[in-house]
Amino acid sequence: MPNKTNNHPHPHNHHHDHDHNHDHPNPDWRGRIAAIFHLHGHSHQHGELASDQAFIDNEAGIRTVWLALAALTLTAIVQIAIVIRSGSIALFADTVHNVGDGLNSIPLLIAFYLARRAATRRYTYGFARAEDIAGIFIVLSIAFSAGMIFWESFQKLLNPQPLTNLGWVAAAAIIGFLGNEAVALLQIRVGRKIGSAALVADGLHARTDGLTSLAVLLAVGGSWLGFPIVDPIIGLLIGVAILFITRDATITMWYRLMDAIDPETLTQAEEVVQQQAEIKDLRRLRMRWMGHRLHSEVHITVDPHLTTRQSHHIAEQLRHDLFHKIPNLTEIVVHVEPWAEQLETVHQLTIHHEPVPRPISR
Repeated sequence: MPNKTNNHPHPHNHHHDHDHNHDHPNPDWRGRIAAIFHLHGHSHQHGELASDQAFIDNEAGIRTVWLALAALTLTAIVQIAIVIRSGSIALFADTVHNVGDGLNSIPLLIAFYLARRAATRRYTYGFARAEDIAGIFIVLSIAFSAGMIFWESFQKLLNPQPLTNLGWVAAAAIIGFLGNEAVALLQIRVGRKIGSAALVADGLHARTDGLTSLAVLLAVGGSWLGFPIVDPIIGLLIGVAILFITRDATITMWYRLMDAIDPETLTQAEEVVQQQAEIKDLRRLRMRWMGHRLHSEVHITVDPHLTTRQSHHIAEQLRHDLFHKIPNLTEIVVHVEPWAEQLETVHQLTIHHEPVPRPISR
């Protein structure tokens, strides 16, 4: 008997609903945009979402991306002002690169807004997977950044030229590095906290931009010492570092898109099941990420002489313990079946429809 939930059943994790003011309706075009991203709507539905930890974490993700965009915008404005004052072409190229890469956070922001929408009859699991799709664009952007750096470095290696306006260029490079690194630290910290691989990838992307600005700063030092060739050499080294970042981000997003989880998380869930004395056997345990939330499917067996209410209580106790043990777990489906020596005994009608069960390799 399946038992399914979308929310943690306990009131101590609930948060107050957000109030919405519908006294002043938006024009039609604004209303349509709001409907797409669920910016407003039925107050009772929003209240239900507000009580969900997934919704709370989603709000943290949205807030983080907006803060990152604000910080990157301010950094770019300062850099542009210095570009105008110094007239440095090298600095102008780095500034344009940073502005363009900062805009790559927009797909992630859109994904977080889409995740706020309730499931529909077509998208029965909701829109949380949009976050992982946004992660693909971020990884591609990081790889593109590495390619651009290698291209520019090789060009300067063949035709090294000294930088001009070294003081202004150095100041802008420091600002670019500090701004991007601050954004990277924020996004990576929040992304790991809420379980968002895409947000972590975007933080790594910001770190690559900071490294690009750092390369400009080191190039300034080389030019000041009379060695303009330092610029492309440092650029190549930074490009190699970004390739490693690209590899890590690619592996992370591959895991998410292939429904992979940390084996340690699966072990923790198995230990919770084993601690339930009334559960005879664990037939199946599967977990996967949907955006930044974990979903789980558990098949257990119990004493066949128990009543429906008693079996349901065992399932509820298991769900309760799993919610408290596994961070980011937002949905658990528990299938309860009577214990029997042979699986075919209780699955005579459907056993031929299922693949041959195989144990999970360690």
